[in-house]
Amino acid sequence: MNKGKCDISGWLVRRASWHAWAVLVAVLGACAAHTVRVTSDGGMDNAIVVRAARTWLTGGSPYADPHFLYLPSAVLAAAPQALLPVAALRLLVPVTVTAFLAGGWACALRLHGVPLRSRLAVLGPAALCAGFAPFGHLVLLGNWTVTAALALPAALLLAGRGRWVAAGAVLGAAVALKPLLAPMALLFVLARRPGALAAMLLVPAAASGAAALLMPDPAGFVTRTLPFLLRGDDSFVRLYEASPGAVLPRLGVPAVLAASLALAAAAAGVGAACLRWRRGEPGPLRLTETAAGLMLSAFLVSRPSYDHYLLVVVPPLLAGLPYAGSVARRPWFWLALVPQLPGVSWPYLEPQTRRAARDCATLSVLALTVARHNGAGRTRKGPGGVVAPRREQGSGTSRVPWRAGRVYRAR
Repeated sequence: MNKGKCDISGWLVRRASWHAWAVLVAVLGACAAHTVRVTSDGGMDNAIVVRAARTWLTGGSPYADPHFLYLPSAVLAAAPQALLPVAALRLLVPVTVTAFLAGGWACALRLHGVPLRSRLAVLGPAALCAGFAPFGHLVLLGNWTVTAALALPAALLLAGRGRWVAAGAVLGAAVALKPLLAPMALLFVLARRPGALAAMLLVPAAASGAAALLMPDPAGFVTRTLPFLLRGDDSFVRLYEASPGAVLPRLGVPAVLAASLALAAAAAGVGAACLRWRRGEPGPLRLTETAAGLMLSAFLVSRPSYDHYLLVVVPPLLAGLPYAGSVARRPWFWLALVPQLPGVSWPYLEPQTRRAARDCATLSVLALTVARHNGAGRTRKGPGGVVAPRREQGSGTSRVPWRAGRVYRAR
């Protein structure tokens, strides 16, 4: 056995000391406390949803605000926040967003069978908070992307344990709050799980349909929001969009060519994700890498597409680091994240309005890396380079025996 390959897996899954946990609490607490200190309403993006809910409670249309891009069910979900004082939101929203991100990381770890008391459990969120700018941006904005960051690994965890219908219901609930995870419907098509697909479609349809009947303009999402999303002509939003179709025209590339390149890249990513599902053995890596390929492909063409969308796919991929065959072991995975290092000034990209170029670079390189990895068709190995038995790869209700530590841990 290659000792070099085993060492990293064994080191990551060993139990973390209390000092490490203290550092993690301090880092996450500082991030949330900073947001409490510099914001007056808990975050600009969350304030948009809360303002829409307040408008609805006073008899107005939430879709009068063109920046409210959510389904009608999100209005009802935000109504409790609309009843709270602003001072309470200022404290509760950053703490809740941070807790949701931590919960998503915990689900990603359990999907891969990594103990929650391991070193990786501590290093992952600490590294994302301190070294990955979108983490801080998401907490600062209070964007509802955090619901997808929690729902995706939770749904994959359920699917890995054979509870596909429950996984579909979780994704459907997330879509009802924000339609970000809609591309995940293709995963249920690939897995031939019609029950899960039906649950994913029916939950948001029922929730939004019922909520729309309570709105002064039941078709507001269709008549106002969808045209706004299709046009993508908002000057403020365009400055922060990370998709190639939005960034390349700002660099002089014709808009038609930019859109064509983004569409071709997205199609290639979807094709590679399909190959990953069909060629791969059942297990957590198959679920995670297929889902990441589908979501990154959607981010390449979606309008808008922001840097914090990356937090939907990066943590589940990072949680697979102990596996020798995971995409997180590829150098380009880490190189793709370099532009998101906080505090680094990049030439000609110093202004905040040019940040989208860095976000586009990260998104494009990460999507290419995952697509190339998915399309390679290589045998995926278990932790430490050992090919895990079929029952130990999460194909059903069984899990990789990380807790015992005897199978893959280096000595």
